[in-house]
Amino acid sequence: MYSVLICDDSLVARKQVAKCLPEEWEVAVHFAKHGQEAITALREGKGQLLLLDLNMPVMDGYQVLEAIQEQKLPTKVIVISGDIQPEAHQRVKRLGALEFIEKPVKPAALETLLQQHRILESDGEEDKPELANLDPEIRDIYQEITNIAMGQAGDHLARILNVFVKLPIPNVNLIEASELHMMLQDIEDKDTVSGICQGFVGPGICGEALFILSDSSFNDVAKILNISEEVDDQMQLELLMDAANILIGTCLNGLASQLDMHFSQGHPEVLGQHRNITELININKTRWRRTLAIELSYGLEGYQVHCDLVLLVTEESMETMNNKLSHLLED
Repeated sequence: MYSVLICDDSLVARKQVAKCLPEEWEVAVHFAKHGQEAITALREGKGQLLLLDLNMPVMDGYQVLEAIQEQKLPTKVIVISGDIQPEAHQRVKRLGALEFIEKPVKPAALETLLQQHRILESDGEEDKPELANLDPEIRDIYQEITNIAMGQAGDHLARILNVFVKLPIPNVNLIEASELHMMLQDIEDKDTVSGICQGFVGPGICGEALFILSDSSFNDVAKILNISEEVDDQMQLELLMDAANILIGTCLNGLASQLDMHFSQGHPEVLGQHRNITELININKTRWRRTLAIELSYGLEGYQVHCDLVLLVTEESMETMNNKLSHLLED
């Protein structure tokens, strides 16, 4: 059953919003009186959809949106507020909210937004136990095997570049394509990025590896490689391809060996150059559905170089992956 969390400091407002939910929609409705209660509920898995007020005590709506991004909590947010300032609308969108609805909310308007974002259609999918929540022990195994694979990739990169690679803690989540940009918030909004995507397949498993490099990193990458010529678009594309080939190939090989299988890799595709992260994701979001996403954020010590590697495993592959991981857990 789909889970909806309504967060508002007004009891009347909470009840009014609850009454506006589509009557035929089978949902579990939860309530929070302020932002801190909402964050606690989201951590407990209550709130695949969050209907959020802005002006509240303890923690306001803006702080909730910031916390959701920082903690990478898996929820979709629609803001419902009496603040009609254009800046309020723009600010919540920048912080990851899907939409902004002015109070008092109208049932028809809310239902239209739920349909536009296909939230009503996802009800049946959310009933699948392997997708509704990722078991903590299974998540730990995903993180551990990824940790080993990314260590191999980092070592390979360090040896080639002769630098120290700062390894991240893998971030594992079940997400929708619309939530992908929330995983990549360490890339500053003002910075543009370039991206490569490469498909991979194995027995019962297929997915895509998404490599994103901030444009501000290219000069330092060229410096590390002792490239003296102008770092124009063509040179940046070559550097992007080379870095993606190293990290994607080594990381996938490390995962495949631990899963006792082989991944065949497709040809790399350029997702875009010199775009902000939200634009890059939105342009390509039709390629991705609800998916297991494993994010790795690499950095090079002493240099302004930042890149993200995101492995997206398709929904249909989850059963095979979970069976593999369950077997490892039993051992």
